Amino acid sequence: MSQTCGFVAIVGRPNVGKSTLMNRILGQKISITSRRPQTTRHQVMGIKTEGDAQFIYVDTPGIHILEKDRNKAINRFMNQAATQALRDVDCVVFIIDRTRWSAEDQVVLERLANVEAPVILAVNKVDRLKDKTELLPWLESVGARRDFAAIVPIAAKHGTHVADLEAEVARHLPESVHFFPDDQVTDKSQRFLAAELVREKVMRQLGDELPYQMTVEIEEFRDEGRVVHISALIMVERQGQKKILIGERGERIKKIGREARLDMERAFDAKVMLNLWVKVKRGWSDDERALKSLGYDLD
Repeated sequence: MSQTCGFVAIVGRPNVGKSTLMNRILGQKISITSRRPQTTRHQVMGIKTEGDAQFIYVDTPGIHILEKDRNKAINRFMNQAATQALRDVDCVVFIIDRTRWSAEDQVVLERLANVEAPVILAVNKVDRLKDKTELLPWLESVGARRDFAAIVPIAAKHGTHVADLEAEVARHLPESVHFFPDDQVTDKSQRFLAAELVREKVMRQLGDELPYQMTVEIEEFRDEGRVVHISALIMVERQGQKKILIGERGERIKKIGREARLDMERAFDAKVMLNLWVKVKRGWSDDERALKSLGYDLD
């Protein structure tokens, strides 16, 4: 029996559940999640091999409208990263949130206008619909916006109908040898995942208290077999943000470190010794050179 293998871009506006969906499909955390929009900043590849089929999913930042307060270099980077993921893919999964259609959903749809690959519409969070009778007429109306290859209602968080979505994607995988070993689940390094896990805990802890001008850089990642030593620098733009992040008597930064360390130990299957530092670097999120040095580089 011939093998199939293909690239599948997962796209949508911020906070519709793209990363949750990929983690659910893979059965483990590859992309970080939080209730805050724009949690994902990079393309993150998740690889799933089942028998003769290999799915290479590409989780993308949420495509968003670049208004005055969202037109920093990092916002432009995220939009470019999402759009770039649409090149040369074999299938696209476009996620929307229930029966809501926003201006940003329309922007995503317009970005897909010139994509020749089949586009599957995944209508997420349908478990939260109060009136289930709204769903069928909505699916019919949204289906008129484009000739979608399929429309699949799902609840990514709980896995509802995710297998149906995967079956639809499988129909569009081309015949090809597998690009990755069957046991590989991502193209990202443990160093990258460590930085993302720290950033996830910061975003979950602080919510609206800390703006998006925060990033994490791994200064040391030393694997000694059964113990991994990690030093992570959390970078913010203002002194006041640093104070919020550290918290009273350092309690907040300790909690962030504890939660990140536990996730890292699960991910790396090793004991982790984690040190966190906070540094103020003004204007990094709107400085293209600084962004490139911090790993925000489409090349």
